[in-house]
Amino acid sequence: MSAPLPEGFNLANHVLNAARVRPDKVALAVLSPARAKRWSFAALEDRVLRIASGLLAQGLTPGDRVLLRLGNTPDFPVALLAAIAVGLVPVPTSAQLTVPEISRLADAIAPRLILAQPGIALPDPLPGPVVPDLDALATHQRATYRMGDPDDLAYLVFTSGTSGRPRAVAHAHRAILARAMMHDGWYGLRASDRLLHAGAFNWTFTLGTGLLDPWSVGATALIPAEGTDATALPLLLKRHDATLFAAAPGIYRQMLRAGLPSLPHLRHGLSAGEKLPELLREGWQAATGTTIHEALGMSECSTFVSGSPDRCAPPGTLGFAQPGRRIAILDAGGDPVVPGETGTLAIHRSDPGLMLGYETQDGRELPLTGDWFVTGDMVHERPDGALVYHGRADDMLNAGGFRVSPLEIEAAFAPLTGDCAAVSVEIRPQTHIICLAHCSDQDEDALNRHAETCLARYKQPRRYHRLDALPRGANGKLNRRALVQALKEAP
Repeated sequence: MSAPLPEGFNLANHVLNAARVRPDKVALAVLSPARAKRWSFAALEDRVLRIASGLLAQGLTPGDRVLLRLGNTPDFPVALLAAIAVGLVPVPTSAQLTVPEISRLADAIAPRLILAQPGIALPDPLPGPVVPDLDALATHQRATYRMGDPDDLAYLVFTSGTSGRPRAVAHAHRAILARAMMHDGWYGLRASDRLLHAGAFNWTFTLGTGLLDPWSVGATALIPAEGTDATALPLLLKRHDATLFAAAPGIYRQMLRAGLPSLPHLRHGLSAGEKLPELLREGWQAATGTTIHEALGMSECSTFVSGSPDRCAPPGTLGFAQPGRRIAILDAGGDPVVPGETGTLAIHRSDPGLMLGYETQDGRELPLTGDWFVTGDMVHERPDGALVYHGRADDMLNAGGFRVSPLEIEAAFAPLTGDCAAVSVEIRPQTHIICLAHCSDQDEDALNRHAETCLARYKQPRRYHRLDALPRGANGKLNRRALVQALKEAP
């Protein structure tokens, strides 16, 4: 990304450029074992620009926040691009969030409008009007793209920080240009590709890797229809001639258990969201003859370390910094570690994919150690430049590709249980679940019912353990490592 940024830029316009050069090419196919529904690039752009005009007709002006409370449907990426096209700021959120969770997020961003579908929790109280019908918005005339500075704010996404409070991450329009470093540095992406992503439309991993990136080069995105089981994915890969496949590690595991047919068109798989177990990579290679290229990223900078077809990650490593990325490995004082030593991975502030900052009540902040944004991921660099992963410096949990703060889970249960702690426990080789240890008399049914009222499904503990006391050090600090060991040994 050494080239200067363009003047007069818009992320949505860039993503949908194929509508002008390949209007009739299939941009999106939603797949089920029985049928496929397809949209051309021209049809996709037409709906985006009509909904964009419909949003402006609601009285919105550039810079206004639009909260997306949409399910696993194509309207999710369409709504996001529609808002960006005319300078509005979409805020995608998980449809699984409960009323208390989405109320806290809405309070942080003060949306002017909510796009919502039935059955998805809304903030209480409502911060603004709710539009439940995107088809009605699409009856307007096509809008014109609002071109601006590549550094202008394009969208917000939420991430859970170590404080347990989700933070609003602000990204610029230029973020889509930075993602081009992933095309060769991870995907090996081509305009002729047919990329099948196993995730839901409203997951940020799907949104970027499965939709925006292939569209930005004129490739076809393939997404399973809502409710498609992982065991049906091999058939969809084969039937629709998928050349690339992207999924979280747990999906690969389910597919391998179900068995795989011959996949003659598949070049390789892509994995992100959580650490890919080496046994899964080996099993996929044996079953398909193709490898899985893994990437490490975060909401603040997408992916920036990966293996790729041109430079496979050596076994046991994450791979390499993508070409154009500037990274460092820092010690606790913010200085580079001695080569080969473990430290915290950091990204230079000049990376065009790095967020503008965290939205706060007072504006926006970009926390830096000198010129470096510190990720919290612990790594060391081998002599060949490959990075070996050592986990998180904080206690973040990973639930099926979603990073979750244990503090957020603990805060949700504390009113009911008092002293409690959430940790990740390995229940069988390379398979982890979230467990909650507590010191109350609440039974498992009561705890499950409580979780359903205040936590998204992926944040809910899968097991509960009652202890007389949680393990703590002399200073009273929770010993999470000792707790994990105790739960592993529990009946």
